[in-house]
Amino acid sequence: MADSSIQVGIVAGEASGDLLGSLLIGALKNARPELEFSGIAGPKMQALGAHSLFPMQALSVRGYVEALGSLRKILAIRRALKRHLLHIRPKLFIGVDAPDFNLSLERELKHAGIPSVHFVSPSVWAWRPKRINKVRRAISHALLIFPFEEDIYRKAGIPATYVGHPLAHALPEPDRKTARERLGLQAGGEYVVLMPGSRPGELKAMARLFIEAAKTLSARRPQTRFLIPLVNRETRQAFEENLHAANIGSDPESRDLPIRILYGHAHDALQAADAALIASGTATLEALLLDCPHVITYKVPWLTWQIMRRQALQPWIGLPNILAAASIVPEIIQDQATPEALAQAMENLLNNQDVRDNQIESFRQQRARLKRNTPALITQALQPFLDGKSHAV
Repeated sequence: MADSSIQVGIVAGEASGDLLGSLLIGALKNARPELEFSGIAGPKMQALGAHSLFPMQALSVRGYVEALGSLRKILAIRRALKRHLLHIRPKLFIGVDAPDFNLSLERELKHAGIPSVHFVSPSVWAWRPKRINKVRRAISHALLIFPFEEDIYRKAGIPATYVGHPLAHALPEPDRKTARERLGLQAGGEYVVLMPGSRPGELKAMARLFIEAAKTLSARRPQTRFLIPLVNRETRQAFEENLHAANIGSDPESRDLPIRILYGHAHDALQAADAALIASGTATLEALLLDCPHVITYKVPWLTWQIMRRQALQPWIGLPNILAAASIVPEIIQDQATPEALAQAMENLLNNQDVRDNQIESFRQQRARLKRNTPALITQALQPFLDGKSHAV
């Protein structure tokens, strides 16, 4: 580490956080090349120089019940990371999403005099609204990515800046023709993207459902080709194991299911596709920003679902519907999420150009609300902390 460097702690807990964290690091390093980031980072953040002390996958746990089995390991990681950060005393700590891990760490660092910023608010507007009190105690500042969050934080007395959504700033205008050319797809073919999740536990729970839904849809629409973008070797291996369990080869020319696995290329796939089937999460927002009509699904263990259902504040789980405050994208969840129901919803979407056009029109309206000069707004909000002019309060 150079003597002139400025240390910044950072933690991201899953693939979506790695993407957001990389955009934040890129924005800050463009303005302040002397910044050095360390903590927990995924491959995109590491490619920009972030040093990861622990594998990000260790934090990629899905749901209340599932988290219990990993709790001891996660707590040990948090203790070790806290010791590291208290030793190097960074100018600033940035928690990228992952609130169950980051908020407790942020609170302890803040009390030790290290300013803590949380990037991506917990979904207090969707469920568990009392978490806003935990946020207030834990952080010095919040970077908000949805416009309706500003009022929530103002009323709670938490310093915050709406920076727009980094993906809305970073992603290009959708271009289906170019995306198909990049992926070597037929210009007039019919393509469906399957996105069963990026976390290993999530993929394990959802992959077979997606495969069976694709088999059902393929039997009805033999012209349809399927694309599955996966984020790393571990998720690819997990998905291929599910393919073999379903007696389907992973060869693109498989007779059983015309399926092509992509290593990355999620954004190209979404631009290129006619429609997508997506597990609820950040991928639904990426589909919105890339004009990809889709169906949202999700399944969690019964106990996790009961806890979530009782604390829900919104009638929707998908970000495109929450942002529009309307049922724009079909949501088929829990017991309703069968292969037959998902295949039928996808077939309805593929058969109805008006429905796809209505989704895309809503997507474009939301994209206009989310698109700001996010790098400049992030840099401006964090500059006082990096210059030592703002403190942990």
